[in-house]
Amino acid sequence: QLVESGGGSVQAGGSLRLSCAASGFTSFSTCMGWFRQAPGKEREGIAFLHPGGGLTHYAGSVTGRFTISQDNAKNTLYLRMNSLKPEDTAVYYCAARPGGYGCTTKLVDYTDWGQGTQVTVS
Repeated sequence: QLVESGGGSVQAGGSLRLSCAASGFTSFSTCMGWFRQAPGKEREGIAFLHPGGGLTHYAGSVTGRFTISQDNAKNTLYLRMNSLKPEDTAVYYCAARPGGYGCTTKLVDYTDWGQGTQVTVS
């Protein structure tokens, strides 16, 4: 089960940190990702944490501004978002791909999704 929190409204240039409480997954065998879906657009993957937690990668649109991390003791995934832009406005989702597979950007590869949290940048 995945439950996101931390969304909200912020001015351009501001920061937010999203959280995703995860249960039933182990970091050593699960790829965790953050996706977002803006109005009228397809859902896109923006940040990924590979199994084991040592390797990350980001979409070009967020590189240098967003950071994905996890706290294994709290079973929580985070997305720190800095220098937010109006084009970052979207519903943000965390997703899990268990089984030891590496991360991909394909939505169909992820078996579990959170309910989403709205981020609005004005």
